[in-house]
Amino acid sequence: MSGPARMALGGMAATLMAACALLPLVDPATWFLQAAVLLAVQTGVGAVGRRVPLPRPLTVLLQALVSLMLLTLVFAREYAIAGLIPGPEAFRHFSDLLQQGTDDVSRYAIPAPLSDGIQLMLIGGVVVIGLAVDVLAATFRNAAPAGLPLLALYSIAAGLSEGSGEWVWFLIAAAGYLMLLLAEGRERLSQWGRVFGGAARAPGMESGGAVAPVRTGRRIGAVALGIALVVPLALPSMNGGLLDGAGRGVGAGRGGGGTISAVNPLVSLRDSLNVDEDRQVLSLRTSTSDISDMYLRIVSLDDFDGTTWKPAKRHITAVPDDFPTPVGLAADIRRAEVRTRITAADWYAQDWLPMPYPPSGVDVAGNWRYEPVGMTLVGDHGQNTRGLTYEVRSLDVQPTAEQLADAPEPPGALTREYTQVPDSLPDVVAGTARQVTDGAANPYEQAVALQDYFSVTGGFQYDTEVEVGNDSQAIARFLEDKQGFCVHYSFAMAAMARTLGIPARVAVGFAPGTPQGDQSVAVMLRDAHAWPELYFEGVGWTRFEPTPTRGTTPPYTVPNAPGSTTPDVPDVARPSDAAPSAEPSESSSCVARDERGDLCGGALPLDPGIPDDSGAPWYRTAGWILLGALLVAVPLLPMMWRIRRRSVRLASARHAPATGSATGGGAGQSGAIDVADLPGVAVDGEAAEATAGHVLAVWRELTDTAWDYGIVPDDALTPRKAAERIVRLGELDDASAQSVHRVAGAVEQVLFAPRPRTTDGLAADARRLRTALRSRAGWPTRVRALLAPRSAIRALWDLSDRWTAVRARWAGRLTALVRRPRPSGQRG
Repeated sequence: MSGPARMALGGMAATLMAACALLPLVDPATWFLQAAVLLAVQTGVGAVGRRVPLPRPLTVLLQALVSLMLLTLVFAREYAIAGLIPGPEAFRHFSDLLQQGTDDVSRYAIPAPLSDGIQLMLIGGVVVIGLAVDVLAATFRNAAPAGLPLLALYSIAAGLSEGSGEWVWFLIAAAGYLMLLLAEGRERLSQWGRVFGGAARAPGMESGGAVAPVRTGRRIGAVALGIALVVPLALPSMNGGLLDGAGRGVGAGRGGGGTISAVNPLVSLRDSLNVDEDRQVLSLRTSTSDISDMYLRIVSLDDFDGTTWKPAKRHITAVPDDFPTPVGLAADIRRAEVRTRITAADWYAQDWLPMPYPPSGVDVAGNWRYEPVGMTLVGDHGQNTRGLTYEVRSLDVQPTAEQLADAPEPPGALTREYTQVPDSLPDVVAGTARQVTDGAANPYEQAVALQDYFSVTGGFQYDTEVEVGNDSQAIARFLEDKQGFCVHYSFAMAAMARTLGIPARVAVGFAPGTPQGDQSVAVMLRDAHAWPELYFEGVGWTRFEPTPTRGTTPPYTVPNAPGSTTPDVPDVARPSDAAPSAEPSESSSCVARDERGDLCGGALPLDPGIPDDSGAPWYRTAGWILLGALLVAVPLLPMMWRIRRRSVRLASARHAPATGSATGGGAGQSGAIDVADLPGVAVDGEAAEATAGHVLAVWRELTDTAWDYGIVPDDALTPRKAAERIVRLGELDDASAQSVHRVAGAVEQVLFAPRPRTTDGLAADARRLRTALRSRAGWPTRVRALLAPRSAIRALWDLSDRWTAVRARWAGRLTALVRRPRPSGQRG
């Protein structure tokens, strides 16, 4: 294998080994196979361009064009010309996919589902990095700077990944870069011949000069690997965003494994309600006649870092037929089973399944997974709610105020997990909580006091124009300004409850919708809502409603309700016995007077775009890639055959033996003329035959080169006359003419001299003729000589000759078999 080819393969291997660090981020890993195929085609195109040889910029441009065509074939063939050539529509589709990928990487947890956008970012990124590595290492013959794009690829993956196996990917990436450096060192040293460690050094030569390239390679590798170790540590900001736990989505949980992390309301806040009119999100029919408590819960946010609430990473399992009893729910709590049939709008793409809480079973089609802690369902591998119809069995839990007030202490582990608050939380939060709940006899009365403080007695106003804070002072500012909307209220009450030792989290979903004339319930975009859930042993996670004029006040917190022990407070929420209306309500939860600041819907990722495409199977994509590679490679076959034949012929001239024995098959293997087949040749042993074969191989290369540039060979002429004809028709200068005549003289010498001798420099003479013809030809002739050389017809002639020889050989064997004499004494 030649040095450039070894460098190209080393660069491709190093790129793929560095890309292995991306494998834990996405599941399934079929994108890696696709990236490897595209990278192999790109590397092959570069190797061919360098072998021709093309100018370096033209080689790089050809690689980039072929890579773009292959990416078009994989991702945008329906928008491209002939499925391969990208046009304006294809580039717009690429832009849309990249935007989708950017959105996806901020939404999904590790490992994320392989959406089209993420797939384009991964494969395209690997192809671009591979092109940079190939250009630096193979085209410009400098492998050390190629470590920079490899370092960038590994650093991005290391900055995003989680888990304990990162050192494995580091070792793989480091091994790939070292392999590339060693390939370069071997290629450079091969240009100087073999280096012997015991060779004597010239006087004054620095000690160890023979191993300087090795020492330099080691130093470069050590520096690059050190940078690779340090850079990920210096990029803490990369832990957020792409596939981060604060995003939303699912991991690929095969069997019973996998982890998830859900939607962060503060991430998609400003994009979710950016609509001009209220739109229906869900339509449901339920078996209960009272929909006042029909909250559709999507996900719970239970991780509080002082600036925001977000979902903790959880394990997911297969969806059970019957859900277990909710944690903490005792047998003596009154409950009723409710059946609800829900249909999602065909534009509503939600990764999490909206359901009444707590669910006891669900009948839903598609790829869904179950998260046991939150009792939620999450889509797997791109599954979402778009146009989905499903049925949920849920429990209508009806605790009394007395039962909540008499609730025992919750388990210690649950209390520790759900009462954690960071040190950065301002003291005013805990101080206000203690002040508001002063005089409360138990956690239940404290919870009701907090709810009443926000919704009635505290002087708070519902205002969607309030900006959302993203620092540790956000809750303190809200308590001071007393203006905000559902997320402000739910976040603040949950944080204050935790400071009082009450386990708390925030739920995200939809408030009860509006009854319609056809007995269905319409859940609108403005019904998006967030509310706190507090834990009481014996009842479980219990909903509260601190947001004024939004949602419905829970009956167990309303005065004069059965078993209530709370003081009388006015009920400002929508009464549960309000008369149904056939018209949609003006606002049943978070009113979007100004969508720019509404956090409630921000918790609900809404995508009014076109339905997602599940994507073609990987084997179909691989087939298209193979077809594209064939479409690119087949027209280049004449050029590649011609390059290979030229290389073999001229290499034979460099290794022509002068004396001694040589293999008689050397000439035949090189594609040269067999001297034994030429009449009048005096053969003096195998060495003479090999020498003549090598010389005649160069002569054939010279005449084929002239043929490629329009000078058709004339086999009736002697070598001397043929040389004069090439010089005359090619209008060669004196130096090139002498080279042609020197090769012709060598041919006459091996054909007619008693003892053929080798002549040095014949390969250089043949190359000089090619350079001279190319310099005098116009660009159409040069392009044809490169891409469609006339002498490539010899490949077909060779195949025809070999087929004829095979047929003759088998015909002779069959004839011999038929004519084989019978053993004596055998009768006919």
